[in-house]
Amino acid sequence: MVKILTSIILAAWICAIALLAIQNAAPISLYFFNFQSIQIPLGIMLAFSVAAGMVGTAIVLPLFRPAPVRPSLRDREDFE
Repeated sequence: MVKILTSIILAAWICAIALLAIQNAAPISLYFFNFQSIQIPLGIMLAFSVAAGMVGTAIVLPLFRPAPVRPSLRDREDFE
């Protein structure tokens, strides 16, 4: 079920980016502090942003999961 939901969300993002890319073909520049990027279409900029967000989330998410709880030796049934 999780794989299907992930595929549906990813497909929706790809369709939305494709639709925006077709409608907004004018090149844009991204300004960050004092830096300016090269001029590229909005759809490509959105695709790069979504990809960077997915990769960043995939890297950061495992760092914030709690450690698995291992049963102590006393709690095991075969200890008696």
